[in-house]
Amino acid sequence: MTSRFTELAVDCSDPDGLAGFWCAVLDYEVLDKHEGVVTVGPKASPGDGSRSGPVPPVITFARVPEGKTVKNRLHIDVSPSDRDQAAEVDRLLGLGARRTDVGQGADDSWVVLLDPEDHEFCVLAGRRP
Repeated sequence: MTSRFTELAVDCSDPDGLAGFWCAVLDYEVLDKHEGVVTVGPKASPGDGSRSGPVPPVITFARVPEGKTVKNRLHIDVSPSDRDQAAEVDRLLGLGARRTDVGQGADDSWVVLLDPEDHEFCVLAGRRP
């Protein structure tokens, strides 16, 4: 028997705000919320309330007292599904993301951004879900 990747836990200072940002990025919805923890995941299919196909991992945002101090050792990569990379980067910047330089080169095919609490994530150019 093996394990499945079912949840990514993210420490943050504002679980509601960060959950809202990532729901807008991924077209997710809030699935659960209690005591400083917000869990988001894929929206249910219209009509029957089910989540068809393979279910992607949920993301749980948990309030912690300490702030982020160093570069992430683990990060999320996103791939635009209905527009090119440049248009998706513009959309994410409009949602509150910011550009950052973590040492990527000019020839790299990805764009590195920060979410509203300074977690790095990449917008890929070549992969399609």
